[in-house]
Amino acid sequence: MKAVVNEDECTGCTLCAETCPEVFEMVDDIAKVKGDVVPADAEENAEQAAEDCPSEAIVIE
Repeated sequence: MKAVVNEDECTGCTLCAETCPEVFEMVDDIAKVKGDVVPADAEENAEQAAEDCPSEAIVIE
């Protein structure tokens, strides 16, 4: 599983980093993905972060 953040759509709300800090971090007020692959134990939280993103900037593949 992989997470992708569309930086042009990200509003910097920090919700993803709060929901799933294992995968997302804030850099210069934009969400970034920490690694290439979502760790197995963080998959559920990563999917929740994508679902909750108000700007729909996160895609889980």
